[in-house]
Amino acid sequence: MVILLQQLATSDTTAVGGEGDGVLFFFELLLKGGFWLVPLVILWGMAIYIFFERLRNLNRASKTPFEFMEKIKNLVANGDVNGAKLLCSQTDSPIAKMIEKGIHRIGSPLKTIEASIENVGKIEVYKLEKNLSLLATISGAAPMIGFLGTVSGMIQAFIAIAQEEGSVSPKLLSTGIYEAMVTTAAGLVVGIIAYLGYNYLVSKVQKAIHYMEYTSIDFIDLLQEPQ
Repeated sequence: MVILLQQLATSDTTAVGGEGDGVLFFFELLLKGGFWLVPLVILWGMAIYIFFERLRNLNRASKTPFEFMEKIKNLVANGDVNGAKLLCSQTDSPIAKMIEKGIHRIGSPLKTIEASIENVGKIEVYKLEKNLSLLATISGAAPMIGFLGTVSGMIQAFIAIAQEEGSVSPKLLSTGIYEAMVTTAAGLVVGIIAYLGYNYLVSKVQKAIHYMEYTSIDFIDLLQEPQ
């Protein structure tokens, strides 16, 4: 096997040396991966789109101004409920939507206000987590598709070898093997990047959820303060 891999490296370097100084270009290598690279490229595009789309929405959702709650506290303490509602409607963030629902319920029992805020919070968390499960699926499916492409390529390589009459050239065997391994490498690359992106987004979602919980508790405490 070691001799075979040495022959593979030697033959690849010789074949490509005139074109790329001994380096097989990345896109040339991808073209040799065959049919199974098509779903991997699709999954790659989906993963990139989901990551940046979620990242943009999470960054926007977490941009609640620091002085937002201070203004809400002052308006509610002064009895300016309409002003507090207006401020919430002008602030595009999950926290503002939760506080706005709580302000609309001022005058109701405290449990009702808490339940209203919690329900809005669940909806906003669902929006924050949108498509994250799909990104996790891509991180697991891409390597498996890559392995499947490798197995398929190996089968085709050995079928070609079986159909050869006489001795089998190392070039034929090595070409079939390295072309099959391309899909494994591509699948692992897509899977690793999708996995890292998924965990990064999950950490940002958890941070946003903790901030939403803290703010809702702060608002409930405000309603319990003596006026």
